[in-house]
Amino acid sequence: MNRDELLSKVKEQMTDHRFTHTLGVASTAVALAERYGADQQKAELAGFLHDFCKYWDKSRMKEWIEQSDRIPDDLLRYDKELWHAPVAALVVERDLHIEDAEVLNAIRFHTSGRPGMSLLERILWLADYIEPGRHFPGVEEVRELANQDLNRALVKALGNTITFLVKQQKRIYPLTIDTYNDLVQELDRQERSS
Repeated sequence: MNRDELLSKVKEQMTDHRFTHTLGVASTAVALAERYGADQQKAELAGFLHDFCKYWDKSRMKEWIEQSDRIPDDLLRYDKELWHAPVAALVVERDLHIEDAEVLNAIRFHTSGRPGMSLLERILWLADYIEPGRHFPGVEEVRELANQDLNRALVKALGNTITFLVKQQKRIYPLTIDTYNDLVQELDRQERSS
């Protein structure tokens, strides 16, 4: 499938606004990949596909989660905004024949993160947070950090996300907390070794 065919299939799955966001994430991911030495084609592909199931009915996503042995069932006890990422990884693998594990994991973990994220996973997570169409308190600071230090930008963005969820009195998926702690520990190790 060529790029235009892929984008056509992606566009069918979402609103025009979300498609614009998707294009912004893909271009931001490419820029971050270039800056930090990741594969730019994989970054673009992950960006195009990350929200493939975002507008699926919640019951349809729930069914995929319940039937898959590759998605933890505990996800169903947390915010539905998390669901589309692991479901999309399964769907694009099956329906679009995307076989690259690195791309699939970037899609799978772009909402929650995970300890030990690969470079591509970090890039997609951050690109989704800072793409040019995003406008919310703290995003400019994270954009600036993204130009200097990928991990510091991720820690700041994850911290902002966790703080937002706490203020909203929402449950926080444990994998997100684990991701934050893992990245902070990684930064601590870097500072001690320098």
